[in-house]
Formats: sequence, structure tokens, C-alpha cells
Amino acid sequence: MAIAAHTAPTASMPPHEKRARTVKILKNPALLIGVAALAGILFGLVVGEWAGNLAFIGSMFIRLIQMSIVPLVMASVIVATGSMTGAGAGRLAGRTFGWMLGFSAVAALLAYGLAVLIRPGVGMVYSGEVDPSLAESAAASTGWQETLLGFVSTNVVNAMSTASMIPIIVFSLLFGFALNVQIAATGNRLLLDVIDQVQQVVLTMIRYVMYLAPIGVFCLLADLAGRIGFAVVTTALSYLGTTLLGVLILMMLMVAVVAVRTGLNPALLPRHLAEQTAIAVTTTSSAVTFPTVLRNAVEKVGISQRVANFTLSVGLTMGSYGAVLNYMIVVMFLAQAGGVALSPGQIVLGMGLAILLNMGTITVPGGFPVVAMFLATSLGLPFEAVGLLIAVDWFTGIFRTFLNVNGDTFVAMLVAKATGEIDEDVYNGCATATADELNLGEYAATFEKADAQD
Repeated sequence: MAIAAHTAPTASMPPHEKRARTVKILKNPALLIGVAALAGILFGLVVGEWAGNLAFIGSMFIRLIQMSIVPLVMASVIVATGSMTGAGAGRLAGRTFGWMLGFSAVAALLAYGLAVLIRPGVGMVYSGEVDPSLAESAAASTGWQETLLGFVSTNVVNAMSTASMIPIIVFSLLFGFALNVQIAATGNRLLLDVIDQVQQVVLTMIRYVMYLAPIGVFCLLADLAGRIGFAVVTTALSYLGTTLLGVLILMMLMVAVVAVRTGLNPALLPRHLAEQTAIAVTTTSSAVTFPTVLRNAVEKVGISQRVANFTLSVGLTMGSYGAVLNYMIVVMFLAQAGGVALSPGQIVLGMGLAILLNMGTITVPGGFPVVAMFLATSLGLPFEAVGLLIAVDWFTGIFRTFLNVNGDTFVAMLVAKATGEIDEDVYNGCATATADELNLGEYAATFEKADAQD
């Protein structure tokens, strides 16, 4: 009887409601992007290299997203830091950096353990030469001092023009804190309100651009399949398998930590993360996916605007856990392929470099070749093996970006739970929230309560 009573409303649903439900499902962004991705791959395999004629359309879509990243990140960080009050500001930053560095360290250790166990570089056959310009680029990065020095730019306008995200975030943090002090002294929030409106306008602009996502994804993957095909996967199956296994293990570990620390139902996470995951794995870019992650954090997961702005913006460049894992596997792969026995000091250095590169690499496609060459140069590993890794980097890029994007959301959930800034009703689907309508002032009482509980 209970089952019949439950199913009756569906069975008797009017035809127009059924059509409306079907249309809603067909308009689901994640579904449309997934279908477009599959269609693009099949189209590219059928027509071959001719699919390269569609590449410019995919590139145009990527550029439409990328041109919004710098103003969005700057506005998000400035609004987040400029709105902070009390001791909670320092605690928010401390929790954010603590979880990010902690997960990054776990990723490096896990990568080392898997590489020792599976030994992906042993017996691999590689051929071909590496582009000499890559070696020159890697040689230009001579040590960790230069990496840290690169976190601060002498010209923030130049950093904006080149999309150097770490210097931009450093500037935005300092600007936001200075603005916070100015507001506390004068009570004038005009500039903060203007920057907040800039953020909302950019988010709205990106929402319109995302209507083109299925077309852009189709063209990107059609071009890739037409040029490379599936044969490239088999050339480094062990390397790919090790990376994928590490990503899955770390992903499950993160979900377990989130479930234990927040008490939220982990079974709901796939539904909340589906759209951003689809964009991440098809574009292989955390930067392109960032606007969707920021919106979903508020509207689907229930994270407060304050925590989402700060944690996700910082996580864009410091929360690349998949990159840390992959970079450490690269170190071990190159050592095993070249028969190089790494000392304990070199292993620790490799882990440290992987984490530093995670914090300093621009989060757009195409940076892996220089990263791999930098690691090889720093640890005295063979350059020749890098050619094989570059050939399959699009596939490892899928794994890296999948973990990077969703890992940032997990950290934001952990930080938000600790400060009482996650709406469980929104997470459970019992209430709705819209990022454009959220007002940081409305959460002042919640912030003060969280500060008192810390």
C-alpha cells in the first residue's frame, strides 16, 4: 500500500508536467556537456584530422571563460577579505591554508607510495626528442627561491595581463585587508560594495557564456580525437593507471573526511558536483571551471558566500591536489625509467617541489611540459622520458583537474562547517540559495557567533 501511494502521483501526473520534467532533464548542463563530449570524441574518430577545423570554436569558448577569471578572482578575494571581522578572519585563512597544505602533503605521500608499489616507469619504452625550448624554460627556474619570489609581482597590471594568478591573489589579499582596515576606520563601504557588484556582474556574464559549453566541448574533443585517437593511451598505461588510482584513493579519503567532519550525507555529493565535474574533465582546466564551482558552492552545497569567495579563490592555485599527486608520480616515473636511485633527501625535495609548483603554476592547460622539465632538471632525471608523459598529458590532465576542482569544494565545506557557515537545508535540497542574492551583511550575526565559538 505504501508503495502504491508513493507511485500514484507519478503515474497520474498530467502530460504537461511530464513534458516539463523531461525538458528540465534534457536542459541539465552536466547532461548536455557529457553528451557533447561523447559526440565530439566519436565525431573526431570518424572524420580524423579534418576535425581540427573546429578547434578555433573550442578555443574561443575557452577564451570567453578565461577572460573573466582575473576580474572574478580579484573581486572574490577582495570582497572576502574586505568583509572579514574579528578573529574569524585569521581563523578562516588558517583553516583554509591548513586543510589545503594537509591534503597536498597527503597527495605527495600517496603518490610516492603508489609509485614504489606499482613502479610505472620500470620497463617503459620511450623515444623521440623533447622540444629544446622546454629545457630552456625549465632551466630558467633554478630553485625554490625563484618560485617563492614569483609569488610577488613588481607590476600587478603586468601580472593581470599574463594571468599570473599567485601574484594577483597576493595583491588582492593585501588590498582586501587594507580595505578592511579602511572600512573599520571610516565606516565607508562604498568601494567594497562596488567591487562586490563587479563580482556579481562577472558571474552573470559567465552564466551566459556557459550556454555555449556543449558546443565548445564538442569542438575541443573532436579536434583532440581527430589528431591523437586512442592509441596514445596505451603507450603509458601503467603511468595513467597509477595516476588514476591515486586520484580515486585521495578522492575517497577526502569524501570520508568531509562526511566525518561535517556530518552531511556523502551520497548527495555526486549530484552537487556533477556539473563542475563535467566541465573539469572536458576542459582540463580548473580556471575555466572556477565560476561554476563558486556558484555551485553557494547554490547547491550551501556554503556561505564569504567562505566560498575566499576558500575557492585561494584554492584555485593552492588547492591543486591532483597536480601534487601527478607531479610526484612524474618524479618517480622519470627516476624509474632512467634507472636513477633517488636518495631520501631527493624524495623529500621532490615532494616539496611538487607542493611548491602546485602553489605557483597557472591553472590553465598547457603548463605540464615545463613543469615536467623543471622536475627533471632539479633532480637530475632523464629528459627523454618526458616526451612520453607529454604525449598523454591530456588524459592525466583529466585526472588532475577532476581532483583539483572537487577537492576545493571539499575544503570549502570543511572550513564552512567549522565556522557554522554551511546551510544544511540547501545541501539536502530542502531550501534554495542564489549567489547573486546573497548579502554578506545578512550573515553578520552568524559570523559573530562562529567567532565566539572558536
